[in-house]
Amino acid sequence: MKNNLTIDLLIQEAKLFCELMSNENHKSLIGVTDGKAVGTYVEHRFQHYLFDKYIVSIGSSAKGIDLPDNTIQTDIKVTSITQPQSSCPFQNARQKIFGLGYNLLVFVYDKKDTIDSCTLHFTHCSFIRRERTADYTITYRLRQMITDGANKEDIVAFLQDRNVPGDDIVYNDLANEILEHTPNQGYLTISNALQWRLQYARVIYLKNSVDGVINYEW
Repeated sequence: MKNNLTIDLLIQEAKLFCELMSNENHKSLIGVTDGKAVGTYVEHRFQHYLFDKYIVSIGSSAKGIDLPDNTIQTDIKVTSITQPQSSCPFQNARQKIFGLGYNLLVFVYDKKDTIDSCTLHFTHCSFIRRERTADYTITYRLRQMITDGANKEDIVAFLQDRNVPGDDIVYNDLANEILEHTPNQGYLTISNALQWRLQYARVIYLKNSVDGVINYEW
């Protein structure tokens, strides 16, 4: 009988999955240079890996996050070590300050091909709790400003200077929320685009030095 998946089990299984995948010949990926195709392959393999062992709901990119259970609420991201980044749906500007609203599980691989083989060496695996998924620079500076006694006008001016998406109404609402609830320090780099562009370089080299970010490295 399968057990329910938990966050702790998810993190343990992600580590084991990376080790298994790193020792496999992924022949269907020989010559594939499309990072999205590699990412989809790895995501589906991991979802099936989990589903075979646990009671877990599997989502989809089209419908939302990959592991939508209320106790898991985790999206899977797969990225190459050459440029560890991915995209995610834009919901609202506050995600940049207060986090995406869900956890991230990030697989980072180094792909090597020969004529008859493809290896995916997983160099890093990181689990980022939702409270750490905001933008690093913006939250760092906002936390400094609040410590220094910034007022609402200071916060609004900062958000405008940083080109946080929104208008005056959005900025005023965010400033009020920031002053009422100091944001947690985030560890992503989130670039503005039609979708958020998430960059993970800072995350994968934290080496378990931050509560809420768990790192494995090979």
